[in-house]
Amino acid sequence: MTRNRHWISLPLTVIGIFFTGLWGSLGHAGVPETGEKGAQIYCFMRTSGNDHEVSWKAAYAVIKRQTNSLFKTSPKHGAVMIIEAVVQDPNSYQDCGSYLGDLFGASQSDSERIEAPSQSKNENRYSY
Repeated sequence: MTRNRHWISLPLTVIGIFFTGLWGSLGHAGVPETGEKGAQIYCFMRTSGNDHEVSWKAAYAVIKRQTNSLFKTSPKHGAVMIIEAVVQDPNSYQDCGSYLGDLFGASQSDSERIEAPSQSKNENRYSY
């Protein structure tokens, strides 16, 4: 009889974990998503005169700590979350579009950038 108890408790535990996560997500209805919070912070700081590095660190700290996930959000995914929030609602983030390129290294000097491959290498890229 004790063996059967273990087989019954496992599915009940999984179901309990699922509904706990569902209940937690329903409780945050109306609260801005993590990407939106990051976008608000990043755009506000940039339009207030702060440079990319300071603004990015502040926005990414919020995204990392407030994401409801078992795993840490990568910096690249955090940048994508900010871009998605700005693109989905550009009226809320006016004058922020010009800063989005900095999230992927557009603010680097010419000497720091990786040069694009020459056109001759890419000509036959899709010819199979």
